[in-house]
Amino acid sequence: MEIEEPIFPKLQEGEQKLSKEFRKIPVPPHRLTPLRENWEDIVAPIVEHMKLQIRMNTRLKRVELRNSPQTEDKSAIQKGYEFVRAFMCGFEVPDALALLRLEDIYLETFEIKDVKTLQGDNLSRCIGRLAGEKGRTKNAIENSTRTRIILADTKIHIMGSYSNIKQARAAICNLILGKTPGKVYSQLRAVSKRLSER
Repeated sequence: MEIEEPIFPKLQEGEQKLSKEFRKIPVPPHRLTPLRENWEDIVAPIVEHMKLQIRMNTRLKRVELRNSPQTEDKSAIQKGYEFVRAFMCGFEVPDALALLRLEDIYLETFEIKDVKTLQGDNLSRCIGRLAGEKGRTKNAIENSTRTRIILADTKIHIMGSYSNIKQARAAICNLILGKTPGKVYSQLRAVSKRLSER
């Protein structure tokens, strides 16, 4: 017995409607003021380029996104979510815009305790070692791996391409585990040399 395949009529142009999708991004208390100050810069790319609808729910302290009838790209809602989430992590709006414009940019978050359990003064020293004097160590890692890094208390947020995030994370983990910044710098020089050869 042969089973007949169903025949579906072709969709006319404009009939391919996207299903209603909704995303909620919580706003941490320390990001409320920067969010209000940069609201116009955040709304413009979301509405004009991604064709999404956005609003700030002040009562529940969150930003809400949903796709509109004008939304064409299926991945627009996810890209918009990543963009707003990157801003909530502490990235500047121009840096976070890379998540909307480029395909292979990602955001990764981990905590110091995921690498090594530290408490008290040891934790403070570790955070100091990661930042370096006047942010020098953090800047060196960012420049040699072509990433952006935010040190938010015990959380570390890294934005960049997959392979670059991997190299930045390796350098940060080495510093957390107690390697001296000098040794990490020499490894970073090798990494940046490899990246410049590409």
